[in-house]
Amino acid sequence: MKVILLQDVKKLGKKGEIVEVSDGYGRNYLLARKLAAPGTSENINDAKQKKAAADHRAQVASDEAVVLASELKKVELTIPVRIGEGGKVFGAVTGKDISDAAKRQYDLDLDKRKVEIKEPIKALGTYDVIIRAHPAITSVIKVHVVEG
Repeated sequence: MKVILLQDVKKLGKKGEIVEVSDGYGRNYLLARKLAAPGTSENINDAKQKKAAADHRAQVASDEAVVLASELKKVELTIPVRIGEGGKVFGAVTGKDISDAAKRQYDLDLDKRKVEIKEPIKALGTYDVIIRAHPAITSVIKVHVVEG
């Protein structure tokens, strides 16, 4: 019996997959618990169209991330920070600070959660910061921390 999974099922498959199961398991467990839909030709065609649409959306998102990553290679941000006695920075430069600076200086919308800082920026200088544009695509930008 063919069924289309409506939810992830352990040891069987993920949501949206078309799988072949025994008749009893399909009728008595999967269909009864609304974990799957019967594998009729209409349902199978709908599932294939949904999968194709999801693949297309993922490809478009990946293409946009490549474009964003190429734009980010040219970006150099300058972040002014307050300095205390002895040249120490008050606090640290965070992902939110970098995101706000990118918005002000280049009009780029960066999510603060996509900014990866290897170690806290607590001193003046130039740092390389990784921006994760997509789960598989990253870009590195220069951040200049100056007294301001």
